[in-house]
Amino acid sequence: MRFDVITLFPEIFEAFLVSGVTRRAYESGQVEVKLWNPRDYAQGNYRRVDDRPFGGGPGMVMMAEPLAACLEAIRAEERGQDRHAAPLVLFSPIGPTLQHTTVQKWADSAGAVLLCGRYEGVDQRFIDQFVDQQISLGDFVMSGGEIAAMALLDAVTRLQPGVLQDGDSSQMDSFHPALDGLLDCPHFTRPEQWQGQGVPEALMSGHHAQIETWRRAQRVGLTQRLRPDLIDAARANGLLNDKDEAVLAQQKSL
Repeated sequence: MRFDVITLFPEIFEAFLVSGVTRRAYESGQVEVKLWNPRDYAQGNYRRVDDRPFGGGPGMVMMAEPLAACLEAIRAEERGQDRHAAPLVLFSPIGPTLQHTTVQKWADSAGAVLLCGRYEGVDQRFIDQFVDQQISLGDFVMSGGEIAAMALLDAVTRLQPGVLQDGDSSQMDSFHPALDGLLDCPHFTRPEQWQGQGVPEALMSGHHAQIETWRRAQRVGLTQRLRPDLIDAARANGLLNDKDEAVLAQQKSL
């Protein structure tokens, strides 16, 4: 799997690629990441990559030509290595919000070219001609797409075989199909007593069925309180059982 990242600030990725559990995948080449700076493909003494927007207004816009030249260098390398042209993803607030289903799709793919926008945005002509998909992290605006690119890389990389020490760990994550798309339950560790607070009795019982019943009830209740839209989706897909509905009814009566 390979990701080519187009960014004006490649240094932002330096610590990210050598930190945490995912670093093993980057260091081994299981997930290959190559950084490309469009300024290296800009013309003129100043290697300019942005200009004022036509029609006036604040800020600057990333120019199409340096981005196109940078992308062509990536495509040339792909051809030289006999790789298929990877889809080009632009991180933008107008794209659909990144979801677990999208992460899983990229985790099962050969990779992508990730474009980190800056300033007021990217010349629309470049977007129309080259961008295959736009992705947003949410309904807010950041100064650039680098953080969004790292979020996608991290989410995709941790799903690769062998990256997490426990192979089943990712299947217990919030939003995972193994949890029927619900939020994960609360977790506790040692000591058994901390500042006057104990651990739920079910978790101390050693009874696996009782523990799973408690966890399922917690997932259902927590999801109803914080993300009722996920409950609606699970119910619509027939993923809630009678015990789940009883938990929801009890919570509604409180």
